[in-house]
Amino acid sequence: MLGKLQKTVMEILAGAPHQPLSRYVEWMITVVVLVNCSAVILDSVPEIHAEHKEFFHELEFWSVMFFTVEYILRVWSLGARFTPEEGGAWKGRRGYVFSAFGLVDFFATAPHYVHMFFPGLDLRILRVLRLLRILKLSKYNTALQDLFQAVYAERRAFGSAAFLLLISTVVSASLMHFAEGHEQPEFFGSIPHAIYWSIVTITSGYGNVEPVTKAGEVIALLTGFLGVCMAAIMTGIVASAFATQLSRKKSAYLLQLRKVLEDGVVSDAERNTLKHLQTQYRLSDADVKKMVDEINAEKAAQS
Repeated sequence: MLGKLQKTVMEILAGAPHQPLSRYVEWMITVVVLVNCSAVILDSVPEIHAEHKEFFHELEFWSVMFFTVEYILRVWSLGARFTPEEGGAWKGRRGYVFSAFGLVDFFATAPHYVHMFFPGLDLRILRVLRLLRILKLSKYNTALQDLFQAVYAERRAFGSAAFLLLISTVVSASLMHFAEGHEQPEFFGSIPHAIYWSIVTITSGYGNVEPVTKAGEVIALLTGFLGVCMAAIMTGIVASAFATQLSRKKSAYLLQLRKVLEDGVVSDAERNTLKHLQTQYRLSDADVKKMVDEINAEKAAQS
């Protein structure tokens, strides 16, 4: 009985499609996170804090209780993820606790308990830590997960682009130091000072310092143009990675769909699996219908 309850709680918190409560739990957690982040932002305004500090204090307390219960339930229920032969209860719990989402859930409650043990800690640090709760939403937003997976898949390309950016920054800062160092020593008196200007110029197009020499103007123009090129390279890598990621998901869903339709009978379990994959891969009903039509056309051509 306890094991069945443990598995049910795990499926609800994991967003299993066959559990009707999972969608409501996701929305409840999302609302609590958004309310908390809004409260942290408003609480940073001195006038609002002075008038409503008791309300913010109560909201923080009950929110921490909510997130603490959620964290404990996740750790407890994930004990049902693996059988004793597969590694036992602690394998599932350990995998969650030290995962990215597990750490985010942990730090969602940590600021409150840190303040209990260290009451003299700077409140601004606690506000920043509490705002990290917004990262909990990434668990329910597959677009963010796709972004992380795409960046990871193209990590070598990003590494190469970052290496080019590093070289460009150092070369640009060195040239600017020799061109403007005597004229504006407060900004370009050393290469480290000039590196700050170079980074800002490459990333924003303007480094907040006007060059006063002709050589400095040319270097500034080339650095700004280099920033546009680097932005185009990064954008191209991300766009390509996203397209590849979507193609992989469609291929994986199509493969699963072929297996399900192979015998011509779709069971409830298979239907739930396909629905879960469709939601996870963010495929529209039109995409799924197109795949089904494609499979049916192939079967018709073979018969």
